Amino acid sequence: MALFHRIACLSIGLLGAAASTSAVANAPASSLYYGRWAVAEERPAFTARGKLYKTIDIAPCGKDFCGVSVADNGTCGPTLFRFLGKRARDDSGDYLRGHGVWGKVKKNIVIYSFDDDSTTPMTRTLELYLGEGYDFGERSANMPKFHANYQRKAAASCKAK
Repeated sequence: MALFHRIACLSIGLLGAAASTSAVANAPASSLYYGRWAVAEERPAFTARGKLYKTIDIAPCGKDFCGVSVADNGTCGPTLFRFLGKRARDDSGDYLRGHGVWGKVKKNIVIYSFDDDSTTPMTRTLELYLGEGYDFGERSANMPKFHANYQRKAAASCKAK
C-alpha cells in the first residue's frame, strides 16, 4: 500500500508544476542523489537491458545529474540517464525527471528519493521508474519498462562520458 501511495503522490506532483526547483550545480556533494546505488533486493532478476541498471553511480555532469552503469566488478559502463539540471519537490518527497536509455531507445525516467522508514535504521532510498511517460502510477501505456528500489552503497566514482 505504501508503494501505491508514493506512486499516487508522485503522479499528482508531476501533473502539477513542481513546487520548487534548485540547480544541481548548487547542490552539495551530500545530495539526496549522489553516490553509488545498488538494487535493494536480495536476488534480483534482470533482463539484458535491465542488468545495466543493477548498480548505478549518480554524480554531477555539468549542470545536470547523470547516471552511469557500474558492472559487478566495479568497472564503469555506459551513461544511462541524464536529468536536466533541476530537481523538484512535491508533497511526497524529492524527485528528478529526465531521459534514460533502454537498449537502443530513449525513455523517460523519474527517480524519487525518500527515507525508508521500514528499515532499521532508517535509510535513504531511491525508486527509479523508466518508461514511456512520466506518470507511472496507473495501468496504462505508461507502465514502466523498468522499476527498482536502490540503497546507497558508496561514493560515486564513475563519470558520464
